[in-house]
Amino acid sequence: MSEQRYVGAQSICFAEDIYVLGRAAVVGKKEGNGPLRSFFDEIDETDLFGGENWNDAESRMMQKAASIAIRKAGFTPKQIRMLFAGDLLGQLLASSFGAGEMPIPFLGVYGACSTMGESLLLASMAVGGGFADCAEAVTSSHFASAEKEFRFPLGYGNQRPLAATWTVTGSGALVVGDKTALERSMAQTEGSEKVDADARKNGVEVVISGGTIGRVTDYGVKDKANMGACMAPAAAAVVEAHLRDFHRTPEDYDKIITGDLGKVGAEIFADILGQKGYQVNAVQEDCGLLIYDNELQDTHSGGSGCGCSAVTLAGYLLDKLYEGEWQRILFVPTGALLSPVSANEGSTIPGIAHAVVLERKKGGR
Repeated sequence: MSEQRYVGAQSICFAEDIYVLGRAAVVGKKEGNGPLRSFFDEIDETDLFGGENWNDAESRMMQKAASIAIRKAGFTPKQIRMLFAGDLLGQLLASSFGAGEMPIPFLGVYGACSTMGESLLLASMAVGGGFADCAEAVTSSHFASAEKEFRFPLGYGNQRPLAATWTVTGSGALVVGDKTALERSMAQTEGSEKVDADARKNGVEVVISGGTIGRVTDYGVKDKANMGACMAPAAAAVVEAHLRDFHRTPEDYDKIITGDLGKVGAEIFADILGQKGYQVNAVQEDCGLLIYDNELQDTHSGGSGCGCSAVTLAGYLLDKLYEGEWQRILFVPTGALLSPVSANEGSTIPGIAHAVVLERKKGGR
């Protein structure tokens, strides 16, 4: 290896920038009624996306997001070298069935609600390592499919505790590539969609410059209705590792954005880092708190699910980078590693989180 690409104990960097070439966020009705409505590419008022059941709906939603992102990158599916995708369902049903309709080599990944971070890091590593000129990361979740698998059938009508979060119906996709793929994309996306087009005309690109791979963290929490408490320690641990590995402080980022800790988890996250000497309150955001208006939509602690961080990143967060409001962010999606069986057997619920650095660059082509 000609140049070291690992940093510290847990982190990686890229010798060359990994460019975001295309992106898409597809959501359901509740998400479309929230404060981020204008940042989504497609909103389905039925939550079925043309499918016959909830699992089919999620597969179709994932496929829509993947296809829109590829089109916005100026590519066809056959030009995508690898597809990294995951969801919450057993055996990655939504991703597998969705990918089955697309002519792209498929690698299924599972990190619970942290899957967008995992898939994005893997896609970027494939490009950075020279194994692909462009690759795609896509992640999805669906309220109805997740509820019936992990909690209760919708018809049961059980009462939700205040610490509970609401599984987002949404799928987010990003196409990433090297400089050669960027040049092809630029040549094929004249007049392309959303804010990316104007920003690119002015020489602005969003790049993935590095990240930190999380470790499984278990504080002994067993309450599957309180995902924030399960995941917050893992989020704090990976952010601490990231700042240590890169010799940075929270102030080196415009925002540190966790995936779906919600109100309860976000407070725990800040408290743990504060005890470690890192004050993050001034730069802290959480996708689960951004995606819904809790005063109007009553989601209790906020949003969760694989799609929560994915659609917030593909829509709102990237818009802020392209527009120049932010220059560098740390994206930290979080996951609770439980199965439909493990929590009911009394097992603890470990957490995992991964951190991805996204930066706005001008004139770097």
